[in-house]
Amino acid sequence: MATWNLDKAHSELEFKVKHMMISSVKGQFQDFEVTVNGSSPDLSQAQVNVEIKTNSITTKNEPRDQHLKSEEFFNASSYPDITFKSTEIKKVDEDEFTLLGDLTIKGVTKPTVFTAEFGGLAKDPWGNKKAGYTISGKINRQDFGLTWNAALETGGVMVSEEVKFHADVQFVLAQ
Repeated sequence: MATWNLDKAHSELEFKVKHMMISSVKGQFQDFEVTVNGSSPDLSQAQVNVEIKTNSITTKNEPRDQHLKSEEFFNASSYPDITFKSTEIKKVDEDEFTLLGDLTIKGVTKPTVFTAEFGGLAKDPWGNKKAGYTISGKINRQDFGLTWNAALETGGVMVSEEVKFHADVQFVLAQ
């Protein structure tokens, strides 16, 4: 069994949520770990574990970031991690997989599905074996206790319930 560790310098985890129902706000988690344990780098027989530090959220707006870290959203002081543990991986075709697992946010665990696209394998100039993936999915934030919102005068709400995730990640085979 091989272990693939996240290459943090070549990986990013982003999210997008509708704001005031007219545009989207994007953000990132800057501190996260992903480990893939399996006999093949293409996920077909792998176990995927993800740990995201909630305090590392950034939307390039400090007051909003502090609000997201507060008790009204992630409550980062009480719930410092978001975790995902795969329960099943289904091969859709040569390069696409359905990644099923348990996502835990703010102490609430729900089964969640993500799509993973295998980008391929490469060897870097230093001889390290690398694998790349693009991962996407969406959740309803209220399912995880992220319920803060504000009604708008014109109808609708300040923040949509749906949050979309997108990650471009690169892994290096552990030596």
